[in-house]
Amino acid sequence: MPASIAAASSFGRASRWLISLVLIAALGSASLLLWAVRDLAFAAAFLAGLLGLGAVLMLTARPLARSSDVQAGPAADLALLRAALDSADAAVAITGGGGALVAANQAYAEWFGSAAPASLGEENGGGSERLRAAASDAVRDGRAAINPLSLGGLQLKVELVRAGFGDTHLIWRFARTDDFDLAREARRLLTGEAGQRVGEAGLMIALADLEGNLVGANGAFASRATGRADTVLAGTPLTDLVEATEDGEFHFTQEGRVVSPLRIVQVPVADQPNPLTLFLLLDDPGAIGRMGREGGASLAALLETLPLGLALANVDGRFVHLNKDFRQAVGLGRDARPVYPGDLVVDEDKAIVSDAVRRHARGPASASDMAVRLKAQPDETVALRIAGVRGLGDAAVALAIKDNKEADRLKRQVAQATKMQAVGQLAGGVAHDFNNILTAILGYCDLMLMRHTPGDSDYDDIQQIRSNSNRAAGLTRQLLAFSRQQTLRPQVLQLPDVISEVSTLLKRLIGEKIELVVKHGRNLGAVRADPGQLEQVIVNLAVNARDAMEANGEGRCTLTLQTYSVTPEEVRRLGSDILPPGDYTALKVSDTGTGMPTAVLAKIFEPFFTTKEVGKGTGLGLSTVYGIVKQSGGFIFAESEEGEGTRFTIYLPVHRAEATKPTSNAKPRETAGELWGSGTILLVEDEAMVRAVAERALTRHGYVVLTAENGEAALEILAREAQVDLMISDVVMPTMDGPTTVREARKTRPDLPVLFISGYAEEQLRKSIDLERVGFLAKPFSVQRLAEAARDALAPK
Repeated sequence: MPASIAAASSFGRASRWLISLVLIAALGSASLLLWAVRDLAFAAAFLAGLLGLGAVLMLTARPLARSSDVQAGPAADLALLRAALDSADAAVAITGGGGALVAANQAYAEWFGSAAPASLGEENGGGSERLRAAASDAVRDGRAAINPLSLGGLQLKVELVRAGFGDTHLIWRFARTDDFDLAREARRLLTGEAGQRVGEAGLMIALADLEGNLVGANGAFASRATGRADTVLAGTPLTDLVEATEDGEFHFTQEGRVVSPLRIVQVPVADQPNPLTLFLLLDDPGAIGRMGREGGASLAALLETLPLGLALANVDGRFVHLNKDFRQAVGLGRDARPVYPGDLVVDEDKAIVSDAVRRHARGPASASDMAVRLKAQPDETVALRIAGVRGLGDAAVALAIKDNKEADRLKRQVAQATKMQAVGQLAGGVAHDFNNILTAILGYCDLMLMRHTPGDSDYDDIQQIRSNSNRAAGLTRQLLAFSRQQTLRPQVLQLPDVISEVSTLLKRLIGEKIELVVKHGRNLGAVRADPGQLEQVIVNLAVNARDAMEANGEGRCTLTLQTYSVTPEEVRRLGSDILPPGDYTALKVSDTGTGMPTAVLAKIFEPFFTTKEVGKGTGLGLSTVYGIVKQSGGFIFAESEEGEGTRFTIYLPVHRAEATKPTSNAKPRETAGELWGSGTILLVEDEAMVRAVAERALTRHGYVVLTAENGEAALEILAREAQVDLMISDVVMPTMDGPTTVREARKTRPDLPVLFISGYAEEQLRKSIDLERVGFLAKPFSVQRLAEAARDALAPK
C-alpha cells in the first residue's frame, strides 16, 4: 500500500476517536460547571464554546494531513512506476530536475540503454542539441515535441510533458514513425554484443528469410562457417554453408565430415508476408556420446602408437587421455592423474595455458603454439601446441608437446662452434701481433750474441732472454693451432707409425704407475696430416689422462691408445649431426681417471680453460688438440662420466693415396760462410721494430737493404731503383697489403723473386694468394733463419 493512502487511513481513525473524546470531555465539563454554579444558561454557553473550539481544531488538522500527502508523493514506489511505464506502446522515460534519468520502460532500455534522453545523439548530428532545446521548451511551456528525429537507425517522434510534484519532472515519449523492419532489428541484435555473448557460450545463431538466404548471423556462426568471425553473410544461401549427409547429419561445408555433426533447432520468428526463421546450431552431444562409446577405445589405442606426445581435453578443460610419450615429455609417472593442463606447468604459465585451452575448446577449430615451462623441468622451455578438435568423442582440445632437448642441444652446439670460431679469430690476431714482438726480441738477441762469446758476462743473460722468447713463441704456436692458423707440413701417413714413434716418449711422460696399452685395428686407411702435430696431439691427450689418473688415487690406471677404421655405414649408425658419412681412421685415447661432469665437458676445448691447480696448466693443451685436428680436416669428440674415466675419439678422413713414411724436417747444419750473400733486397714491413732488426740482420750477411713501411713506398722505390734482386714483404699491412704490392711490382718486374713473412699460417695465406714463385717465412724467426730464407729465395731455380 502506498504511504499516502496508509497515512490518510490512519488520520481518519484518529479523527473519529478525537471527536468522541471531545464530546465526552465537553459534556463532563458542562455538567460539573452546572453543579458548581447552579446556572443552566452559563453551563450551556460553556458547552457551546468547547464544541466550537473542537471544530476549529478539526478543520486545521485536515490541511496538515493533505500537506503530508504532498510530501510523501515523491517517495512513491518506483517499481510500480516502471510497471506502469512498461505497459506503454512506445519508449517512455522520466527525468528529474537536472535531466537525470529517473525511470524508463523496457522499450527505452532496449533502444537507448541507460543514457538520459537529453544526451542521445542523432546519426546526422545535432540530436543532442534538439533534445535539450525541447526539454527547455517543455519546462517553460508545459510540453514540447520533435518530429521527425533519427536515433540509432530509428525514425522517431518525440513528445515531452512537464509533470510531477512541483512541475520538476519531464515525461519523454519516443514513438516510431517508420515501418518496423524485423530483419534489420534481428541483424542488429545478432551482430551486436548480445550475439557475441551467446556465441561465447558455444551457441551459433543464423536468421534466414523465406528463400533460405541469410539475413544475419552471430560471430560464432560466421567463424565456423567461413573461418572468419567478421564475414558478412547477409544474402548468402544457408545451404551453401551447411550441408546434410545421407544419414541426416548436418555439417559445416568448410569443415566437412571430419568433425562432429550439428544439432539444428528451427524457430519461426513471426507470421508476416515475409516470415523469418531463426536457426540455432550446436555441436550434437548425442553424436559425440555415440562416438565416445564406440570409438573411444580405438582412439586411445591410436594415440598410444603415435610417435609424439599427445593429450586430449574436454570442453571443460579436463584431461580425457594422455599417451605415454606425452607423460614422458612432461615428467609424469605412470599412475599420475593430472586434472587440467595448467597443472603441468609452472605457476607463471598456468593462466595462459588455461585461457588457450578454454578458447580453443569453445571457439572454431584452430591451433596455436606457445613456449611453456613444465613443473618437472622449470629451467627449460618446451613447445606446446593447442588445437581445437571436433568429432573425437568428449575431446574438444588436442595438446601436443614437443621435446626441445634435441633442438636445444643443436643450438648449444652451434653457439659453441660460433664461440670457438670467435675465440679462435681473437687468438689468431693476438698471436700475430705477439709474433711481431717476439721477432724483434729474438732478432736483437741474435745480433747481440754475434758480438759476445761464451764466457762473456752478458752471454748467459742474452741466452736466457732468447730461451724465454722461444717459450713465448711456443705459446703463440699453441694459439695459432687452436685458431687453425698454424703452419702445417702435411704428409700421407699411417696412424700406427706415428704412435710407434711417440710411444717411447709417452712411457716416460706417464710414469711407471700407469700402464700404456696400444691396440691397432685392421685395414686402416692412410691419412694426410703433419706427423709432428699429430704427435703433439697424442702427447697432450696422454698428459691430461695422466693428471686425471693421478688425481684418482689408488687403483689400476690404464691409458689406452686404439686405432680402428670407420665405414660410412658405421658413421650413419652413430647418428652424429656433425660427423658426415665417409671413410675414417679413428684414434681413441681412453683413461681410467676421475672423469668430468657435463658442465666441464662442454668447456674443455676452450682456450685457457683448465681444472688444474694454479701454476699446473695453461689451459691450452686441449684447445691446441682441437685446432690441430680441425685444421687437419678431422673431428674430435669427448665422452666422460664422473668416476668412469674419459674417452677422446679423433676421426681423420682416409686419404686415397699411398702412405709415405714421415721424413725428418731437420736441415743440414749450415756454416756461417754459407749464409753470406750479395744483392739488393727491398724489405717491406709496417712494424718498425721488425723492419729494423731484419734490416740489420740482412746487412750483416752482405746484402744491400732498401726499406719501405708500406706498399705504396715500396712501389716508389721500385720505380726509381734499377736493380732489386729480392722483395721481402709482410702480408698484412694497412692501405695496400703484401700480395697487392707484389702484383703491382710484377707488372714492371715479372721475374722478381718474393719472400713473404707473416705471423699467420702459410696454408691459410696460400689459399688467398694466387701468386707464383713466392716463398714464405713464418714469424717469429731468428737472424739465421731469415738469412737462410733469403739465400734460398735468391738461389737459381
